[in-house]
Amino acid sequence: MTVVHRVLPPQPVGSFEDHVDRGGGKGFQASRLAEPEALIAELETSGLRGRGGAGFPTGTKWRTVAEHRSAELPATVVVNAAEGEPGTFKDRTILATDPYSVIEGALIAARAVGADNIVVALKKSFADVVVRVRSAVTEMEAAGWAEGVSISVFEGPGEYLYGEETALLETIAGRYPFPRIAPPFRRGAEDVVTTADDAGSDSGLAAHVEMAGEGDSVAPPTLVDNVETLANVPRIIARGAAWFRTEGTEKSPGTIVCTVTGMVRRHGVGEVMMGTPLREVIEEIGGGPLPGRRVKAVMSGVATGLITADLLDTPLSYEAMAEAGSGLGSAGFLVYDDTADMTAVAAGASRFLAIESCGQCTPCKQDGLVLADLWAKLCTKEATQADLDTIVKRAATVGDGARCYLATQHQVLATSVLERFGDDIAAHVAGTATVVDPALVAELVDITDDKATFDERHLHKQPDWTFDDTYSGQSPADRFAEHRDHESSLEE
Repeated sequence: MTVVHRVLPPQPVGSFEDHVDRGGGKGFQASRLAEPEALIAELETSGLRGRGGAGFPTGTKWRTVAEHRSAELPATVVVNAAEGEPGTFKDRTILATDPYSVIEGALIAARAVGADNIVVALKKSFADVVVRVRSAVTEMEAAGWAEGVSISVFEGPGEYLYGEETALLETIAGRYPFPRIAPPFRRGAEDVVTTADDAGSDSGLAAHVEMAGEGDSVAPPTLVDNVETLANVPRIIARGAAWFRTEGTEKSPGTIVCTVTGMVRRHGVGEVMMGTPLREVIEEIGGGPLPGRRVKAVMSGVATGLITADLLDTPLSYEAMAEAGSGLGSAGFLVYDDTADMTAVAAGASRFLAIESCGQCTPCKQDGLVLADLWAKLCTKEATQADLDTIVKRAATVGDGARCYLATQHQVLATSVLERFGDDIAAHVAGTATVVDPALVAELVDITDDKATFDERHLHKQPDWTFDDTYSGQSPADRFAEHRDHESSLEE
């Protein structure tokens, strides 16, 4: 296997002029001469799937937004760069290396769905990347590429749910990063009918936003696409769907940018063809397991089931990873070797999800906190069979009535560890396992000199999203209902 360079160039693109010299702009120019329907059809034919995690067909998403256009207001395109999945660093790497292709893809998308506004949504903590993107936007505007389209860079909070597309739109609209029921094609970034200050909402939702009803709406839709997804668009439009399909698989064409961290020789980001076996990705990007060790498990973020050693030859495609009982997610692979206690991994991942739950859905927050506490208890020699039985029970109910995928992630994670690493768990219940601390499972801060840095601040984050010494007992949804000042209430 060799690393490829469709989306992630081997050398950074230094300027807009450099971007054009390398062939950039051909997709943008082609889009100016094409009808919106033709652009959408080309994306559909290409088979490009969203690289943010779910793998939803990009052309289908574009068409849905186009079909829900408002008769009164233009649509908005949002670039989801709020990367926060544990083990993932590919979007920041793409933006730091070549922000021009991403913005070019967003401009093509705006043409396709009838948008006059593009928002690049990052986290404020991504300071260097924010500067890089702002500079690229300025250059492209100066070159006349953004004529008729406003491009802005939004700096959001550090919360994990900020990356969930409806929570992202809530935050852009001046509210809190709480997922909502109405999808972006029904209520977009410009929906400010009910604001965080409008306590008159009768929706009953902590987000204080009215949900979309049936029938026509004057609210314009929003297209939300991931950084990597949009980085693929210019070349598809310039070279055609058939070219895009020359790499990858039938159902998962193209390439994918992977992050490999954990118990490997080196940490890094690299682009490979879809269909490449996971084992080869770990070897090529991560250098393989540490000397004398073997891979025990791989976690693809906290949204999918764990991959066991016998499944390492699974090809990286949406269909193959699903068949293996896992998922491709955002291709951020946390590798654990045979020294790892998967009970500790489960405890760390469970804590991350419980802390980052917003609390709008009671089972997600409350069952999640119980699961996190019990997994942590299992890491000691104090847990009993009754505690394990409770984990099994709460894993089945944590997702009840959930409006976003976080609770399901918790359910999938817990079930996966229970089913695939029962020996590790049984040893703790029996009191024969060594006491371990829950593993740190958190957002990646950086990768420098082949070494990843994870956000250790998360170890001190409370379930109410504060970093106070003691937990208030409130969920974020309850706490923010009492504090309307977004800037002073959210940790960034």
